[in-house]
Amino acid sequence: MIRTERVGSVTTLWLERPERRNALTSEMIRALGESVAAAEADGACHCLVIKGAGEHFCAGRDLQETAAQSELGAIVDDSAAYTALFRGLHRLSKPSVAVVHGYAVAGGFTLAMGCDFVLADESARFGALEMRAGFPAAVNTALLSRLLGPRRALELLLSQDVVPARTLLELGLLNRLTPDTEALAEAERDFVGRLVELDALAVRLTKETHRAAQSMPLEDALTLASQLNALLVTGGRFRRGAEQLSQRKK
Repeated sequence: MIRTERVGSVTTLWLERPERRNALTSEMIRALGESVAAAEADGACHCLVIKGAGEHFCAGRDLQETAAQSELGAIVDDSAAYTALFRGLHRLSKPSVAVVHGYAVAGGFTLAMGCDFVLADESARFGALEMRAGFPAAVNTALLSRLLGPRRALELLLSQDVVPARTLLELGLLNRLTPDTEALAEAERDFVGRLVELDALAVRLTKETHRAAQSMPLEDALTLASQLNALLVTGGRFRRGAEQLSQRKK
């Protein structure tokens, strides 16, 4: 139910359970986590894309399966596998891109927010709909609290509403919004194509610094940046960069 597609340096993970709006089973969650880890280990992969088959991105975790669980050990293991998926996305050294159409709600909203970038068309609808069932969007709370200011994050997390993609664009949670799926496919080709052209090590170092700086005081983040610049100079990156720019000008 998770299909991996590799084209050039782009690895695409397809959620393939369209009859259930790609609701995530425990098996799918584990497969996603393993696929993210495999993309990290694959030196030829320069970008990871996550998409949903059919008319929707993902309707979240399969609550019927989850509610049927009763053995504590299995419940703890499934919960750990779910959070491990987002740890893997957070630590991924390559860019991750969610391409969203239709519903991306509950855990599907969380999955999109767990990626570095989100592209969507006007059909996309988001929402932390866990509140409709009377429980919090636990993992998405951790994500949105870092992506948004506290008031807007809490508003989304406590809302029972489905939110149009344009609202998320205005909040800065989308990178691209297109009018339809055809334009979304074109935006995906352009956006991902630009990412894979970048130097892989430069992307990795940028992501690592960006991640570290989010939890640092500015003074410490600037010290980290200074040390990184010194490393780049001693490693010859600045010299090679100057040579490349010189060649482009000719």
